[in-house]
Amino acid sequence: MTQPFSVKSVTWREWLGLAAGLLALGSMFLPWTTLSTNKPDIEVVLSSLPHSDVVRDAWHSSFFAWCPPLPLLLAGLVVVIFGRNRKARVSGLPHLWLVVAVASLLLMVVGWFTLDWEFDADQRGIFDAAGIAIAPGFGRFLGFLAALVSGVAAFLDMRAARAESRQPRKREPRSKTR
Repeated sequence: MTQPFSVKSVTWREWLGLAAGLLALGSMFLPWTTLSTNKPDIEVVLSSLPHSDVVRDAWHSSFFAWCPPLPLLLAGLVVVIFGRNRKARVSGLPHLWLVVAVASLLLMVVGWFTLDWEFDADQRGIFDAAGIAIAPGFGRFLGFLAALVSGVAAFLDMRAARAESRQPRKREPRSKTR
């Protein structure tokens, strides 16, 4: 028989996974890609452009910006909701969480290396000629941190699940009916 969901039964690792997912979601609304320069005349031009042309959040960046935080959020929710279910834990919920966190982290790393691909070749050529740098924004750093935290929490939860599986299962007392 499964026990009803209780907020008190959720472990700190599972709460940390949910917090990491929420942080990843929140980071998507912050700047993920920014254009900057150290030339004053070009800085004036960049400041005259619409803000969305110079600073992009995850939703307006590439696939590697908006995709990785969503599985982190989903994993955090699933772990908090189903994390106390022994069958789910034994079946590999912590392992699945770790795979999701590592996959999200790897997608973010790919996004970091393909940051300039958010712009076409003509735009990149103009940026190079003008001395404009395509840089990661604060949101990208927060999203990366959230993926790291989720991965560490998932790893610790996986180790805890392994230790739990080695312990004998507690049996519920049978009620005597006469």
